[in-house]
Amino acid sequence: MEGKVKVLVFGTTPPCARCKKAEEEAQRAAEKFSPGQVTVEKHDALSETGQKYEIMLTPTVVVNDKKVAVGKVLSEEELVEIIRQEVRG
Repeated sequence: MEGKVKVLVFGTTPPCARCKKAEEEAQRAAEKFSPGQVTVEKHDALSETGQKYEIMLTPTVVVNDKKVAVGKVLSEEELVEIIRQEVRG
């Protein structure tokens, strides 16, 4: 079984336009993989989870506990490539 990948998208509540876009791009990227292989979770930057990852700017995207974007929106293609690298291990 290939590795599972967890994508966390941190934004504001209510979400700003860039935070919504970051989540949409992450969801689209996840759809390129087998069902259940990639999970996408949205979190508030001010939540306990946000504090754990020391979120200072939104949107921030974390893939398998690594910050891959801070204060910017990654495209679906960029995220697919990052996720592929994680799947390969």
